Amino acid sequence: MSLVHSPLLARISINPDVRFGKPCIRGHRITVQEILEWLSSGASQQQILADYPQLEPDDFLAVYAYAAELASERKTAKG
Repeated sequence: MSLVHSPLLARISINPDVRFGKPCIRGHRITVQEILEWLSSGASQQQILADYPQLEPDDFLAVYAYAAELASERKTAKG
């Protein structure tokens, strides 16, 4: 885990009893995957915040940090 992202990543929780252990935002049942899917489908942060008022703007930074950490762990296949 990157030290730069540590405070943000603390906003992501993984509990095997919540949403089948998928990474969620601050103990809510909203997954990192859902937020990324909404954003990639064209929803704005403002639209998502309006629909889910329990989210905070820094939660989006946490989602990006989590995705960056996952991407940095990937190994590219040579072929």
